[in-house]
Amino acid sequence: MTEQQLFIKSIEYRIRLLRYIRQARAGHTGGSLSCVDILNVLYNCVLNVSPETAEDPRRDRYIQSKGHSVEALYVVLADRGFFSESDLETLCRFGSPYVGHPTRKVKGIEHNTGALGHGLAFSAGVALAGKIDGLGYRVFTLLGDGELAEGSNWESMMMAAHYGLDNLTAIVDRNQLQITGRTEEVCALESLAEKFTAFGWSVREVDGHDVAALRHVLCAVPFESGRPSVLIAHTIKGKGVSFMENDARWHHGVPSEEEYEGAIEELRSQMKEAAV
Repeated sequence: MTEQQLFIKSIEYRIRLLRYIRQARAGHTGGSLSCVDILNVLYNCVLNVSPETAEDPRRDRYIQSKGHSVEALYVVLADRGFFSESDLETLCRFGSPYVGHPTRKVKGIEHNTGALGHGLAFSAGVALAGKIDGLGYRVFTLLGDGELAEGSNWESMMMAAHYGLDNLTAIVDRNQLQITGRTEEVCALESLAEKFTAFGWSVREVDGHDVAALRHVLCAVPFESGRPSVLIAHTIKGKGVSFMENDARWHHGVPSEEEYEGAIEELRSQMKEAAV
């Protein structure tokens, strides 16, 4: 897939996830928009997993620790054929498995998440199991920067470094916003790269919306043999929709009909420009 195709694919994903959030009248809009490019590159360029290999013990694993942004994951999994996209018409309806956080009732989802701070611990355990069993798979997990205030993350970082889990890659969606405001005002994280380094991880940083750069760096894991890898992806909450960008109010927000139409028009305009 070319860089242009990847870029257009991200816009398509943004249009779809907004549609389903609008229909369901529920969803974590800002965070889903910020992590779309990461998921796009993972599932279309990096992960060794498909609907056909979803039960293969040697498949790569992806765990979305920031589970509240599940809408982005749903549209990517549907596009990759794990289930029919028409299933998402039931998002957040009674009896539907497509709820507001990842659940293993949905094909392609490895683990129930949403209790923040748990995804990295689970991922480290799965990575350690892969080492013990000699299966050769890789584990990728997406963390929200706001959830790094949870102490369990730092215990998991220490354990992963201790066991030399170079089959584990954490990606931090560093959009600098959480539900109550800016991360540096709520519970400061910086210098985040230095913290991960001190815990024994190999660190890289990237523009989390540059699909070419994301593909380049994610295809290069592990960054160092014998160390877990972390990619700090600098993103914009609400990316792609100007009135949602960098606004904490869109952490969990459903657009009105007028806002929705404006957002879709803006994204379609971006797609036309990208197609030239």
